[in-house]
Amino acid sequence: MKRIINTTNAPAAIGPYSQAVEANGMLFISGQLPINPEVGKIEVTDIAEQTEQVFANINAILTEAGYCFSDVVKSTVFIADIADFGAMNEVYKKYYQTECPARSAFAVKALPLGALVEIETIAAK
Repeated sequence: MKRIINTTNAPAAIGPYSQAVEANGMLFISGQLPINPEVGKIEVTDIAEQTEQVFANINAILTEAGYCFSDVVKSTVFIADIADFGAMNEVYKKYYQTECPARSAFAVKALPLGALVEIETIAAK
């Protein structure tokens, strides 16, 4: 059974996709950009602040679906500049300190809306 997850506490999708989909005890969260859901745009320009906003958005979706960060089994990080990896990682490790999820991280040429970071997440119960 598939359930679409949607919350106003995270940014609305900027294309034809869902914020998240739950299926068979797994939650698949679409890549989250550092969009402030209250204003619908990226307000911060620093990689650490953008990463914090991304995690706030992920948390809102996890919460709406009845999951938490300890349920996360995999995340994929896309960053616009590999030089920002260390600063992104400092924020990332605040959310995953023990039994960390599997992770991939890629530097990409560009991200939507000029974002510096985007993170997609998979959680399981």
